[in-house]
Amino acid sequence: MDRKQVMKMFNKEARIGILATANNDKDVNAAVFGSPKMIDEDTVIMAIGDNRTAHYLKENPKASFIVVEPGDAPATWKGARLYLEVEAFEGYGEVLDSFRANIRKVAGDKSANAIKAAIRFKVTDVRPLIAPSA
Repeated sequence: MDRKQVMKMFNKEARIGILATANNDKDVNAAVFGSPKMIDEDTVIMAIGDNRTAHYLKENPKASFIVVEPGDAPATWKGARLYLEVEAFEGYGEVLDSFRANIRKVAGDKSANAIKAAIRFKVTDVRPLIAPSA
C-alpha cells in the first residue's frame, strides 16, 4: 500500500482505530484509540495511560494498528493494517504535552491527566484492510 495514502487516512478525524498487543505470556489485548497520529510514513505517535496496553507494550514492543474509514456498506470501507514496533515511551516533553492539551480540549482535565506517556512507534509494514488470499 502507498504509505502517503495510508497516512492521509490515518490522520483523519472520522476513522476508527484499534491497537492490538500481546504480552510475554501470549495474552492478547485490543483497544480503541483516537489519539494516534502518523507523523511521517514510518512513524506513529500516540498518548497512553497506565493501562493493559501500556503494560503489554513494555513487555512486547510489537503491535498492530487497524485503521478503518467507514463507508455506506462494509464493501465500501477503506482501511489499512499497520505493523508497529515501540521505539520510545516518552514520559515528558513536547509530544506528551501536546497530546494532553488536545485531550483536555475534547475530553476534559480528568482524561488529560490520565495520560502518562507518549509512545513513538516505527512502522514496520503496511497491508490493506482486506487482502485477497494468496
